Amino acid sequence: MLSYDRNLIGFVDAGFLRAEGAKVIGANSAGVRPNAAAVVDWLRNLASDRNQPFLRANWYDGAFEPEHARYPGQRRFFDYIAQTPGIQLRLGNISEYPSKLERPIRRAIRKTAIELSVPPDAFLDQFAQNWTFYPERRQKGVDTLIALDMVRLAGHSAYSTALLIAGDRDLAEVVRAVQDFGAKALIATPNRASVAKELAQLADELITIETDDIRKMLSLRPSSPSP
Repeated sequence: MLSYDRNLIGFVDAGFLRAEGAKVIGANSAGVRPNAAAVVDWLRNLASDRNQPFLRANWYDGAFEPEHARYPGQRRFFDYIAQTPGIQLRLGNISEYPSKLERPIRRAIRKTAIELSVPPDAFLDQFAQNWTFYPERRQKGVDTLIALDMVRLAGHSAYSTALLIAGDRDLAEVVRAVQDFGAKALIATPNRASVAKELAQLADELITIETDDIRKMLSLRPSSPSP
């Protein structure tokens, strides 16, 4: 039988924390940035309350490719995250895709212009001067990294308790695998409704992160452009 250390390790999906936490404090997710030190403090206090040693927090986020215009600023921010005591940074990728709305909206505008006997190309050019279609961004590889780390570390007896800040249903089987190794899997979230039913039902405990703690974990971005 494996001998498990009583350590608690945090597995933090930064995108989930940012998006769901922003809703709780009435902010836009694009207008906040995570405070990694505050997240570590919260995890450390939780572990202390349960008489468990806090080992570390694995921090997961998506990174732009080096050629992307936002890469340099984002890289500086990730360097700050990586240098935060108690944090191990793990990065997936961010992929960009054309907005799903762009093509149908352009078709509708062209059709409307023709019906109004307006040159459609000129109408579209005028529209483009007043509206920008922003690309859709999707994280790639973050859930995979979380899954690999949780199962690998459980298999090496690195912890007895995993504290997962995430809500994706794809992580449900990961939680089951961790439990099969004999470890506990706790789910923490700013909003219980944001956790997939399958994941919530498997968790050994579902913890709500209080609003005051969310305000510490998320700070407003400066007005100047930042990652």
